Amino acid sequence: MTSELFSLAGRVAVVSGAAQGLGQATALALAEHGSHVVLVDRNLAGAEATAERIRGPGRRAVAFGDDVSNPEAVADLFRRVDSEFGRVDFLGNIAGDGHLSKPEDLTITDLHRVLQNLVVGRFAMCQQAGRRMLAQGRGSIMNIGSLASSTALGRGHIAYSMAMGAVVQMTRELSTEWSHRGVRVNCVTPAQVVNPGLTARMQADPTLEGRFLRGIPVGRLGRPSDIMGLAVFLASDASSWITGAVIPLDGGNTAMNAGGTPGHEGRAVQSFLPEKK
Repeated sequence: MTSELFSLAGRVAVVSGAAQGLGQATALALAEHGSHVVLVDRNLAGAEATAERIRGPGRRAVAFGDDVSNPEAVADLFRRVDSEFGRVDFLGNIAGDGHLSKPEDLTITDLHRVLQNLVVGRFAMCQQAGRRMLAQGRGSIMNIGSLASSTALGRGHIAYSMAMGAVVQMTRELSTEWSHRGVRVNCVTPAQVVNPGLTARMQADPTLEGRFLRGIPVGRLGRPSDIMGLAVFLASDASSWITGAVIPLDGGNTAMNAGGTPGHEGRAVQSFLPEKK
């Protein structure tokens, strides 16, 4: 019974940002539970490398090098998915770039670019996947948002936070519109998950990791693998009555009061930065 509850055998998942990080971890987890996977990333070589890790008996993996911020490219992507598989059961809507800038220095051009990447592109992915899911009467969408959707990060995140707020509200609206027609839409809001960009920022500012960790009671930054169980859960029938939810993936960051103390003073927290020699 347990294996059937989380089984994705025969289903088709589309995952953006699949070359690395949360997207790659999501794709690998879905495939492990039986799903065929369409891997989408501007880094086609990286997406293809992920696909090679997935392919096996009963599992197909197809890699596409599309820019999901471009609605025309997204429409073409889903036409190719139609040709390859003829259905879409799950969308992991993960790819998208932000931009750091002080509010007083942010150009409208850069703001438009962030909104295009994180809001328009994500909506286009939801719309194309949603049309197919509505036609088949079932499906699940997992949008990746951020804690920046509901709390202010500062440090130049104005454009990113504006976009993430829109992603959360998009999720709620789509869930309200589509859930009674069989399509569930949820949003996962991570805290700091280690990726190459975040690692570079922490190496440039040695105080940054410590500031992050003071807000995370678990005592470590996120790992891409932390999304794997949640992605399988949201893709499977195990979450059939969960929709419109905003689910923190944050080591307790959301729960802790801004003036709270995590309680791990006096003991080492787990660092992700390379050891200094």
